[in-house]
Amino acid sequence: MDLSPAIQQSAGPPASPAPPATQVHAGTHAATRPRRTSRLRVPGNWPLLAVLAVQAALSLRLVGADTAFQDEALYLWAGHLEWAWLLHGTSVPPFPSYFSGAPVIYPPLAALADSAGGLAAARILSLVFMLGATTLLWATARLLCGRRAAFFAAALFAVLGPTLHLGAFATYDAMSLFLVALAAWLVVRAGDRPDATGWMVAAGAALALANATSYPSALFDPVVLVLALLIALPRPGGKLAAARALTLLAVLAVLITPALLIGGSRYLHGIDITTLERAPGTDTPVTVLVHFWSWTGVIVVAAVAGAVIAWVSRAGRMQAWRLTLLAAATLLVPAEQASLHTTASLNKHGAMGAWFAAIAAGYAVDRLIATAPAGTMRLVTGVACVVALCFPVTLGASQSWMFATSWPNSAAFIAIFRPLADHGTGRMLVEDPSIAEYYLASGSQWQRWSSTRNIVSRSGSPTGGPSTKAGIVGAGNAGTFAMYIQEGYFSIIALNFADTTALDESIAADIRRNRHYHAIQVVPYGAGPVGPAPGKYVIWQYEPQG
Repeated sequence: MDLSPAIQQSAGPPASPAPPATQVHAGTHAATRPRRTSRLRVPGNWPLLAVLAVQAALSLRLVGADTAFQDEALYLWAGHLEWAWLLHGTSVPPFPSYFSGAPVIYPPLAALADSAGGLAAARILSLVFMLGATTLLWATARLLCGRRAAFFAAALFAVLGPTLHLGAFATYDAMSLFLVALAAWLVVRAGDRPDATGWMVAAGAALALANATSYPSALFDPVVLVLALLIALPRPGGKLAAARALTLLAVLAVLITPALLIGGSRYLHGIDITTLERAPGTDTPVTVLVHFWSWTGVIVVAAVAGAVIAWVSRAGRMQAWRLTLLAAATLLVPAEQASLHTTASLNKHGAMGAWFAAIAAGYAVDRLIATAPAGTMRLVTGVACVVALCFPVTLGASQSWMFATSWPNSAAFIAIFRPLADHGTGRMLVEDPSIAEYYLASGSQWQRWSSTRNIVSRSGSPTGGPSTKAGIVGAGNAGTFAMYIQEGYFSIIALNFADTTALDESIAADIRRNRHYHAIQVVPYGAGPVGPAPGKYVIWQYEPQG
């Protein structure tokens, strides 16, 4: 495979002389670069196809690596219930009050894939979104910096551990990232057109859908807004540039505001406790930053280098500002999560910032290659940079496997719990019920299921939930659980003493005080499909005649 056309082609402005400031805008480099003649003609986007093939192969190996994660199971289960409500009018739990994304967008879509091909198909749906995000990254970087920069930007992003993991993870993160990437590409694609209203309307719609899909994605709305402004400078000019940003903001507000009004108080409550007033964790800011650095350090370093190079070289002031914005975007998620003292979802949300930073990183590699003398030395430098990609590929493959197998395999627990749940009609208390609800037929009978965070009453309403300060992941009220256990409300109780350990110990003590509960199974589980057995599920059954 001949790499020379992609490697040798300059992706940035000529080293000397610099283009005048009025020429630095999206697409300028590709438009003003002298045409090269070559006897060998190859498709211009073939390097992208190679990147996508590697990304797909590395993500596909994760599709069957483990059973469903709690969040995957929750969203797929919720999607099936949403379809049952839409088609048959059956009741559903109050998902909007504790989901960090609208339950009517991604979950039903993922449930369709799950119905067609199970968990594997739902995970492959995420891969489609992630491949789309990489394609949009290529297109955006090519407009801003040229084809060679686009190749390295797409390659660096495609092999990141978080990127590969999201490509085999059935949650809304991949869909949301794709939509934010689409919005960014649209504002860049508008270029220096005097009238870009249609592009801004489309970008605003994509951004609004991204925010509805995953509320935390709103953290990157300012990045897209400022990018829309900078793309229009210096041409078509200040007033039209401001008009673009205002149009984008107006479209976003017009779409989001009525959606919130229609959704009502449950959606507002969900946004508040999952995003705006998210409960803090116990991780130190240093821990958050160290984790983030270990996953995205390669792109962060290269992106910062790209921004610095743009300022000290003759790339143009607006180009330097754009690359600085893109490089800074990668710091938003770690800064937010460091303030919340939590690493939860850091790898998933951080991938969105890495998407933006990858453009600046690709520019840095392109400028490195461009410094080599034209001809053999430049080709050798380019090949060396391609070979150097072996390091992020190896690192990303290792990290993504760690991400995809970091939770207990639930196969043994589901096999034992299935007859207890599906052959009975009583209510059940399970520490993490979403996995069993997803895998078992009785999961559709959601009123029967309670967790150690909330008890579902006979009317279907929640009770005994965590305090406001604990957020949606906190443990429920121990006194409320004691009261329900004393009256034998649950026919089956299953605890693993992991997520809500203190409450589990209290519940176990309450169970021992009720002589009608008897331990019937102890199910060990491991940290992933091939890990050791660090914990166990203890299952009790209520036997009133015992």
